[in-house]
Amino acid sequence: MKEQTIQTKIMAYLIKLGAYSVKTIVTNTSGTPDVLCCFKGHFLAIEVKKPGGIVSELQKHHLKKIKEAGGIGIIAYGIDEVQEALKEAELI
Repeated sequence: MKEQTIQTKIMAYLIKLGAYSVKTIVTNTSGTPDVLCCFKGHFLAIEVKKPGGIVSELQKHHLKKIKEAGGIGIIAYGIDEVQEALKEAELI
């Protein structure tokens, strides 16, 4: 499955939950996660990868900084990882 298809499914899922979600296309900072979201007052950043996709060190760095700032930063290969992160945060 293409990464873009996975992103579309994740975005549709988040919007269905009532989350404010945006897909980053061009940013002024390399390594910014693919999907940025606010749900029930929590910031969620998602780096979307197709199965077997490689997460760069810069992408890992951004997710780490997001977590250090109190947000939720995850790598998702599909909706399952997003659901798991929201459950861990007790948001669903």
